[in-house]
Amino acid sequence: MKAVKIWQDLEKQPRKFGIEQDLHSAEIHMIEAVGHHAGVSVTDLADFMGVTKGAVSQTLKKLEAKGLVDKIPDPDNSSRLLVHLTSKGKVAFFAHEHWHETMDGGFKDYFFGMPEEQLVFLDEFLDKLIEFFGQRG
Repeated sequence: MKAVKIWQDLEKQPRKFGIEQDLHSAEIHMIEAVGHHAGVSVTDLADFMGVTKGAVSQTLKKLEAKGLVDKIPDPDNSSRLLVHLTSKGKVAFFAHEHWHETMDGGFKDYFFGMPEEQLVFLDEFLDKLIEFFGQRG
């Protein structure tokens, strides 16, 4: 499917998102999750994102090295760290949000203008596609 290939290629491309360093897909999506859930724990991030705590920790180390996130002790639980965006991280977060608004805007207009029966067909088709791929993994 050509659309899937285009999407995969787009996801692989690192982008700057308003800062000087390139951010890969996993990094900007981690920033997005932290931006939407300020003061979140590593465990909660793993749950939100559907990945392992190890994957979250590895990505957070990269983001800390780039000055995009900070981890601070949880005042209610000293064995837990809470993740926050730095001011630089917030720049990347808002640039990513803007990128999505720009990229997604045309699609939303297109879908909102579709007749109901086409939306039902598309929804059923995508459910079957997800079911098919789920059986392959």
